[in-house]
Amino acid sequence: MNSSVMTTDQEQVAADRTGAAPARNRFAGRRVAMVTFSPYPFDPRPRRAIDALLSEGANIDLICLASDNLPRRETLKGLNVLRIPIHHDRRGKLQYAYRYSAFIFISSLVFAWRALARGYDLVYVHNMPDILVLSGMVPKALGARVVLDLHDPMPELMNTIFQVPENSRSVQLLKAVEKFSIRRCDLAITVNIACKRIFSNRSCSAEKIAVVMNSPDDRIFPFRPASSDGLAARASQKPFVIMYHGSLVERNGLDLAIDALARVRETIPTAELRVFGAKTSFLDRMIEFAKGKNVQDIVHFLGPRRLEDLVNEIAKCDLGVIPNQRNAFTDINTPTRIFEYLSLGKPVIAPSTQGITDYFDEGSLLFFQSGDPANLAERIEYAFRHPRELFEIAQRGQKVYLEHTWERERETLLDRLSAILPARA
Repeated sequence: MNSSVMTTDQEQVAADRTGAAPARNRFAGRRVAMVTFSPYPFDPRPRRAIDALLSEGANIDLICLASDNLPRRETLKGLNVLRIPIHHDRRGKLQYAYRYSAFIFISSLVFAWRALARGYDLVYVHNMPDILVLSGMVPKALGARVVLDLHDPMPELMNTIFQVPENSRSVQLLKAVEKFSIRRCDLAITVNIACKRIFSNRSCSAEKIAVVMNSPDDRIFPFRPASSDGLAARASQKPFVIMYHGSLVERNGLDLAIDALARVRETIPTAELRVFGAKTSFLDRMIEFAKGKNVQDIVHFLGPRRLEDLVNEIAKCDLGVIPNQRNAFTDINTPTRIFEYLSLGKPVIAPSTQGITDYFDEGSLLFFQSGDPANLAERIEYAFRHPRELFEIAQRGQKVYLEHTWERERETLLDRLSAILPARA
């Protein structure tokens, strides 16, 4: 019997978000310059910011990276896109610096020329890099307001990707660049409380920073209340499906999930792990790692999926897993994947790190000690053997999700952006 239960509070919040908030045309007639070192429309955060501003009447000039099969120039309704053909690969610090410098130089020239020709009200800069804020300095001198959207703190990311110590010269340089960049903007935006805490401790006052979380798009991930179907499924021989989706890189800890699966194979014979993500060198290593753990028959590498198709895959799983390794970056990260699982009523195992415990407690997620495959295996066994408790955990997790839907985060974004703009003449 299918038993979907939602509390009164959940029903009210879900009802409030059944449709997008009515447009108030807060940016009607406003000209916005936006720049991101990523291809449009594939990076979700810039795309959501663009959609939000367009829905309120803004006209946007976007400079972004080029992408195969997309035109270098494109004019859409209210949006003019210029794609810069700089290849974005990851080969080392010097290559990063060269590509960033070239991109900043080009975007600065384009925005300066356009600002002189027709003016801007707002320049919206997405990091990385933080210093990309320089592309808005000529428009700022002419009266535009500048906002810097800090997707990631670059010092912590440098520490994690390149395995450099926190007190290294390169990390200290990035901290200085961060402080310099935030001083040049009128508003800083970041993705969670943990990042706001970091930026306010070392670069600016807390009042200058707004938190706009990376919540999933409600149009793609429609809310579905948690279901108790799993109670009956445990009594059958149906597979117990654990799901991982996202970037296949070392810091995201897929090896921990595979290791944990090997540990529970005897006690949960129906368990399997489904992995969704684009091919990387780390994926090749994980295929061999699964063979070494003798679980290659129950670890399924299923390739990348569009967000729209991930909805169907999440609906088929019993448990979502966020198996992050422990490092400076993942300790402060609040993975959007948690909200994607919860939006569709699926329980989640995640590490008990600051970026997650700022929002969730032990009653709303299953926590494991980050970096510990043995503890992750114990939590998977608990999830399998306690379906009633798992169902209730998913319900409580959904309450947290409903406090941070994109509709709510979108309103925070638009309110803070409109607050820094001068009153209309």
